[in-house]
Amino acid sequence: MPKKKYPKSDAIENMSYQNKEAYVTWNDSDLVAKKEALSEASKGLEEFNGIQRATANSSRYRDFSKLLPNISGRPGLTRSDYDFFRPDEAVPGEIKAIFMAADNVYNRVGLVKNVIDLMGDFACQGIRLVHPNKRIEKFYRNWFDKIRGEDRSERFLNNLYKVGNVVINRQTAKISLKVTDNLYRSIASPDLIINSEEAKVEKREIPWRYTFIDPTYVDVIGGSLSSFVSNKTYAINMPPMLRKIINSPKNDAERAIIDQLPPQIIEAAKTKKPYILDPDKTLVYHYKKDDWQMWSYPMVYAILDDINIIEKLKLADIAALDGAISNIRIFKLGSLEHKIAPTAAAASKLGDILQNNVGGGTMDLVWGPDIELIESKTSVHQFLGEAKYTPHLNSIYAGLGIPPTLTGTYGASGTTNNFISLKTLTQRLQYGRKVLSAFWKNEIALVQKAMGFKYPAKIEFDRMDLSNEDAEKALLVQLADRNIVSDELVQRIFGFDPDMEKVRLNKEHRDRENERMIPKSGPWHDPQTEQSLQKIALQTGLATPSQVDLELKPKKKGEKTLLELKAENTPVKSPSPFGGDVSSPSKPGQPQQGRPKTSKDTQKRKQKNFSPQTGASVQIWALEAQDKITNIINPYLIEFYHKKNMRSLSSSEYEEAENTKTKLLFMLEPLSTISEELLLAKLNTINSIDVCSLHNEFKQWIKSTSSTLNKPLTAEEQKHMKAYFYSLVYSNTDINNEG
Repeated sequence: MPKKKYPKSDAIENMSYQNKEAYVTWNDSDLVAKKEALSEASKGLEEFNGIQRATANSSRYRDFSKLLPNISGRPGLTRSDYDFFRPDEAVPGEIKAIFMAADNVYNRVGLVKNVIDLMGDFACQGIRLVHPNKRIEKFYRNWFDKIRGEDRSERFLNNLYKVGNVVINRQTAKISLKVTDNLYRSIASPDLIINSEEAKVEKREIPWRYTFIDPTYVDVIGGSLSSFVSNKTYAINMPPMLRKIINSPKNDAERAIIDQLPPQIIEAAKTKKPYILDPDKTLVYHYKKDDWQMWSYPMVYAILDDINIIEKLKLADIAALDGAISNIRIFKLGSLEHKIAPTAAAASKLGDILQNNVGGGTMDLVWGPDIELIESKTSVHQFLGEAKYTPHLNSIYAGLGIPPTLTGTYGASGTTNNFISLKTLTQRLQYGRKVLSAFWKNEIALVQKAMGFKYPAKIEFDRMDLSNEDAEKALLVQLADRNIVSDELVQRIFGFDPDMEKVRLNKEHRDRENERMIPKSGPWHDPQTEQSLQKIALQTGLATPSQVDLELKPKKKGEKTLLELKAENTPVKSPSPFGGDVSSPSKPGQPQQGRPKTSKDTQKRKQKNFSPQTGASVQIWALEAQDKITNIINPYLIEFYHKKNMRSLSSSEYEEAENTKTKLLFMLEPLSTISEELLLAKLNTINSIDVCSLHNEFKQWIKSTSSTLNKPLTAEEQKHMKAYFYSLVYSNTDINNEG
């Protein structure tokens, strides 16, 4: 006899009920009856006592009701007790029942279905196969289209998130050379022979069909013992309805289907034995399964309690809605307090008046003082609201991995951190991609082996990003401009076919070369290249207006060009016959006071020694010196400004750094040896008056040259001009010293 959950005590079993009055009453005018009633009521004083509440303990079969009198030792109410009286609401504990419950929740609860469908679509978004060899890549992609790879990937992830386990049966196909060529070229519809019997994949035998099997009807051979082996064997337990159809087909259509079934399935249906699945053709994947588990628990299993509560709340709302519009109005005729009782005539009259009223608008009723209206009120509308759903909805969203920040229903503190919330979702989606990639890598390896390819194809997905998509695409375009990523990748992310775009671009290029299409115009495309070059030549003075086919009208009186205005403002120095300047004579005295004309030397002249100018060598040395100064000083400047590199400097900091290096160059002696100690020693006197004056003259000279050329000088041009300026300064100094 099974052990009773709540055993009865001896006191309860031997108890017998006695017929006694539950209440007594009395009349204030009868003192004797009043005394007897109070005396009888005082006898129940010993029954007034505190009730001992039940306390939960380690076992619900432990009962202490016989230890002390007047103490209740009832076991506490547990979840199993609640499920005992409500079996339909109980969360299943057996793994196959859990699979069925998860599938039922997915099909019936729209919230769960939408979330799982969204996760499956999002995780497999943009799946494609790529290969270094474009010809082999086309083969892989055509094969992927033939086997409906995108659809199989979505179903794979849907079952993985829904049930937590994916069981797949693979069928292979032997393809001919003609079909192989078609797969290399384009999508074809070959005549294929499906081969589901052979386990070994031979040459040109590739996977061609994938069928998902409900894990509810799949068992692991060996049970828990299978955890100790690497290659598990699975079997299908056919449901009774399927066995009945196989054993007793009703029509020709069912018989035709049965004739196509393998003999092993028909034999299993007749003998009621499990059908052993082919280990070489059966693939099983799990969602975060431990090694000691035969199956992994579905993701929905953790939120079944909250889903049941949501469903009960919906039922409560439906029941409350039935009574929300219920309203009772009572018309009281007469008054017991004033000893007024209505007659049948009054009640009939009032009933007729109320029955004739259709209930619309205001009703005027003329009656005496012996009527009262009592209208019932209900507060059931206070129960109808969304506040009671919010905690359970948050629990469901959190269990599915959807952050509350994306649902708009969050309110609890600690759950609104965007990074943590989105990280949970992205990691769950990434895990699904990881399992899906493991499945396809195995299949791609089979195709590689069957076709004899050197390298397998790679699997690519669209990048999962829940941030600003526009900013990400703008950054991607900039990366393509810098040749960091390929144009093909950019085209795929934007949803374009790279092969088709390549054909279109080549066609447009040929049309523009043949002048069948308008030239492209934009920041990177100049449709008028020849005109732009003519404009530059005209601006820099390399060409005249007539050379660029520019006809100028005569100038008006008083108008002058910019060059003419500059020529007027520039002082003209008249050259002297001796190569000097009249305005600034090199010798003192007045003209005609020198040596007389046609006079002869009175003594032999001193032979002049030829001294070549050193400007060229100094200029070359100055160019090399700038590079050495840059290599030595830049690390100190980066450390001084607390930057990672020179590119991180601001415009003002960069200008100050260049001025420092320029002053160091002007402080060095020509053709001297440059060392780190020398430059660091020069830094102490870098702001001397002579150096600053020379640096200011150099800046003015650079500014004047830039104005003359009517363009800003590049860094390379400034470097050469700096070396030339240095050679002018120090070459003249050396010559004067020699003179």
